[in-house]
Amino acid sequence: MSEETKIPETEETTETPKKEKKKTKKDVELETLRAELRTKNDQLMRTAAEFDNFKKRTERERASVAEFAKASLIKQLLPILDNIDRAAAADKESADYIKGIEMIVKQFEAIVANLNIEEIAKEGDTFDPNFHEAVMHVEDETLGENVIAQVLQKGYKIGDTVIRAAMVKVAN
Repeated sequence: MSEETKIPETEETTETPKKEKKKTKKDVELETLRAELRTKNDQLMRTAAEFDNFKKRTERERASVAEFAKASLIKQLLPILDNIDRAAAADKESADYIKGIEMIVKQFEAIVANLNIEEIAKEGDTFDPNFHEAVMHVEDETLGENVIAQVLQKGYKIGDTVIRAAMVKVAN
């Protein structure tokens, strides 16, 4: 058996001379439109990538702001926690213990006021299901209908946002 040695073909041997085709007006127009399409497609892809980056950056910034807000709130609450720890270690029978608890409550109320948190519901207010949760009903002739007879658990809001609805006893 004999092996044949193949000689690689060069470009000169494989190419056939191409005839230069004259470009018509339609061909030029077509090439122009294709180039314009490539440009627009590139712009679209860049815009989509920029939007995706914007969304990611916005999400990171939102998470950062939320984390900063939490840290700021916790920083305000830590002195209260320290005072609660001191009160837990103190003698429960002393007058200083009661005074310390009252001071802790005042500290907490000051933080709540500083954050513009408002208390919802007082006895005698009209029941509003947007702010109150009726957990009990009572027949009381001295109170009008749908009037809060007793606040069982305080409710709070910031602006128009209800943080926690108040649990109330409502007169029928």
